Amino acid sequence: MASSTDEQFTQAVQNERQQSPSSIRAAASRTRAVQQRSGVRRFLFENGLTLAALAFFVMSFAGQIITGHRTYNGAQRDHGQPTATLGAYLRSGAFVEATAENWESEFLQMGLFVLLTAYLHQRGSSESKSIEEPDAVDRDPREAKNDPDAPWPVRRGGVWLALYRHSLGGALLLLFVLSFAAHAVGGAMAYNEAQLPHGGATVSAAGYLVTSQFWFESFQNWQSEFFSVALLVLMSIWLRQQGSAQSKPVAASARDTGE
Repeated sequence: MASSTDEQFTQAVQNERQQSPSSIRAAASRTRAVQQRSGVRRFLFENGLTLAALAFFVMSFAGQIITGHRTYNGAQRDHGQPTATLGAYLRSGAFVEATAENWESEFLQMGLFVLLTAYLHQRGSSESKSIEEPDAVDRDPREAKNDPDAPWPVRRGGVWLALYRHSLGGALLLLFVLSFAAHAVGGAMAYNEAQLPHGGATVSAAGYLVTSQFWFESFQNWQSEFFSVALLVLMSIWLRQQGSAQSKPVAASARDTGE
């Protein structure tokens, strides 16, 4: 006999399937849009979110490189130092440090957010799991072992499933560690480049890790990331964005938790 928790979960899934007419029309519209496209147009439609984000990344990164190169050479001229070509600038400590410093804070924010949302809740936020109702993300993946559509680690089980069930948070935190290390290396390079013309002492990447400059660069980015996450969690309680997966339905109560 199924437990009361299993019955609650089954009922919750059935309730989710009872969509409103407007939700059904929106889904039908998306289905027709997919069916009317093929080849490249279908690929663009089905992957638009990632492609748009990557396009913004490329434009922003190009802007950083161009303006950073000009700023770097301006500082070099002000100090009577030779200017650098674009290729030399991309290998400089100034570029490596600035890039890794920002990536580090982003991956830390996303990795911790993924982990925190697995255990902590916020009443009324779309960024939180439901409190009273069963949530699909809490289901035991071993129940889907024989599902042909399940990812292969789920069907394989064992150590592969153990790794896969924590792979998102783990991958983001690994990227944080790599960016953190690159920040230390790039920061040491930039520090040494500034010291050498004046005959100052240089430092290794490990030595730069214990400087106040390194931690100032890190903390000034970390605080903004965590503040923005906290604001998103809180604002999603009362504010809405029609059609966004990051928002609750516009007509949802402020106390409704989760999507």
